[in-house]
Amino acid sequence: MAHFDLDRKVGYNNHVTLNIDSEYLTQFLVGLLAIPSPTGDCNRALDFTDRALRDIGLSTRRTPKGALIGTLDGRVNDVSHAVTAHVDTLGAMVKEIKTNGRLSLSLLGNYPWNAIEGETVTIATEERGEYRGTVQLIHASKHVHGPRVGEAVRDASTMEVRIDAITSTDTETRALGIEVGDFVYLDPRIEQVNGFIRSRHLDNKAGVACILAAVKALNDAKIVPAHRLVVHISHYEEVGHGAAVGIPPDCHELLTVDMAAVGEGQTSDEFHCTLCIKDSAGPYHIDFNRKLRKLAAQNEITLRTDVYPFYGSDGEAFWRSGGDARVALIGPGVDASHSYERTHINALVDTAKMIAHYLAGE
Repeated sequence: MAHFDLDRKVGYNNHVTLNIDSEYLTQFLVGLLAIPSPTGDCNRALDFTDRALRDIGLSTRRTPKGALIGTLDGRVNDVSHAVTAHVDTLGAMVKEIKTNGRLSLSLLGNYPWNAIEGETVTIATEERGEYRGTVQLIHASKHVHGPRVGEAVRDASTMEVRIDAITSTDTETRALGIEVGDFVYLDPRIEQVNGFIRSRHLDNKAGVACILAAVKALNDAKIVPAHRLVVHISHYEEVGHGAAVGIPPDCHELLTVDMAAVGEGQTSDEFHCTLCIKDSAGPYHIDFNRKLRKLAAQNEITLRTDVYPFYGSDGEAFWRSGGDARVALIGPGVDASHSYERTHINALVDTAKMIAHYLAGE
């Protein structure tokens, strides 16, 4: 395990170069993306992240709710600075076992049904292992149903999971060990192409990877964080209450790291880090935002700024629960959010640089 040298009080003003290990960042991200972690079923992904945090010198623990907390002493320890990102993703649960043996779903997270039409999935049973399947329209065949296929509304009443097992009744499906409440994992379909990483669930495993790479950069440069560092990895963000608890009361600033949504009318792109000024709940802390903009300029990081009208974050969950700290939100640009997503290594590296310079302090 790597350890920080707390006797070496190297800080931001020493102008020590902070190099982001892009290979480490990518390898960690790909490994995390490969682990299913829909909201409510995140233990394996949290365990994976826990080991990585300990490998770069942090002490770790779990909250009673199950969030992962990593801590590291800083040059000043009277207050803490926290960074948070969520490891939980979109997914689904079995809502009903239909009389034809197929499954109706209840979605985990806020996403449109058309975003998962045709997606292959894994159904995780409690005691009988896993089964594969496909999310599709009830009337999926163009050759049978003609124009109805294109005209049909995509919602819970028109979509189902076809299981890759011999079953045509609810009794046969239950005999496989499948039951209401079983988790359904959407295949991430991870690919790396010309510096791009495309996969489901970059929201927000990309943010988790950026935090790990940032802390590793401090470790590699033997820089002790300016303040006691708290890394908070939540697992209920997609349903709105991830960071409502777990941030220590002595936290002065909370840097939320989540994906920046790319699309028409936005300034975010897939190649840069973005500072979110305002989202669906309102503006983030003006002084913290100014601090991050100044930090980006000092370190020649191109920082986009943007507003997201249909977006929420763990920073808001913290504030709504009564958290009394300055909150800001940054993240790498991600195209096609809550669908089959894509980002670029440049955005990931720039986001990790922003986090690292912020933690190094003034």
